[in-house]
Amino acid sequence: MSMIYSPNIIKNESMVGNSSPIIYNTKKTSRNTGPIIEYQFVNVSPNKKLKEIKKVLIPERKKFLFKKLGCRFNIKDRCVVCGAHHMWDSGDALRPPIPLTQVSKGRPMRGTYCPKHASMFKQFEMLEQQIIADKHGLEFKRYVPKAKIPQIIKRGPLVALTEQDIISLTGKGWDITPPKADTIEAGEKLMLLLLELKGKIAQIDEIMGVE
Repeated sequence: MSMIYSPNIIKNESMVGNSSPIIYNTKKTSRNTGPIIEYQFVNVSPNKKLKEIKKVLIPERKKFLFKKLGCRFNIKDRCVVCGAHHMWDSGDALRPPIPLTQVSKGRPMRGTYCPKHASMFKQFEMLEQQIIADKHGLEFKRYVPKAKIPQIIKRGPLVALTEQDIISLTGKGWDITPPKADTIEAGEKLMLLLLELKGKIAQIDEIMGVE
């Protein structure tokens, strides 16, 4: 008894004796809504891969009497391929551009791509870049989208200035004087602060009209 290995067929113990294997790399299942997955290509050549994934990303067409007329899911915040509703955040790294009727060309549409088909569109863009790089003999590095994490800058008051800071500030009209040397003892400094405080209180009483 010999077993034939097929990479596009998933089987487990519960499927023994079942004559209907599950094929997961078909155009129909790839066009359905679902979680984000990497599209598994059947072809090997980059040009054939590009045509293969382009067929998956073509917007779903309306059918009337076996004729395809217009696009079925040309609605705002709806995936043009599967019709799933999705609203993208402006800072999402996976957010796709405006879909076109022929994927890479054609008229712009009102819809969008869902996360599953947006990730496949990234694969489509990478294949285009790979083909261009191979054509011109350039090195191609695969693009892996990463979310940008905002960096919180914590900065306290300036206690020291560099030479460039001093030149820049004086050039804009600032007068910079170094701090005076502190030679007053703690007790004498306390008395000066108390006298200054009494003077401020006297000014407040004068403003308020308190005799």
